[in-house]
Amino acid sequence: MSSPQLITPEEKLADAKRQLSFPRIVAICGSTRFMAEMNEADLRETKAGRIVVKPGCDLKSPHALWSDPVEAEALKIRLDELHRSKILLADEVLVVGDYIGDSTRAEIAYARSLGKPMRFTHPEVDPDA
Repeated sequence: MSSPQLITPEEKLADAKRQLSFPRIVAICGSTRFMAEMNEADLRETKAGRIVVKPGCDLKSPHALWSDPVEAEALKIRLDELHRSKILLADEVLVVGDYIGDSTRAEIAYARSLGKPMRFTHPEVDPDA
């Protein structure tokens, strides 16, 4: 008798998405200085029939929700965790922009550690190219 194989949560998620016939999910990553380009990529990916998840807040732009510096720092930590969850949920990652900062570099490393396929709007900035 063989022992049962353990199924990881990631495998369960992938199986559930298959059973539900979900379209591919694309996580958009990149510096928030490229929010306009991310929105354009969102339009193009959505038109192609993909579900898109991307950063929802641009902390570099003034807003009452993050006007307090202490609260803004705590929010940045929560948003980074939220974006890692979006990457985990996604089937692939699209990196937008011609600059890769520390946060985006960490997101790329995380996505690659999960085996996510990667696309770049500017392939020359791929840290592993």
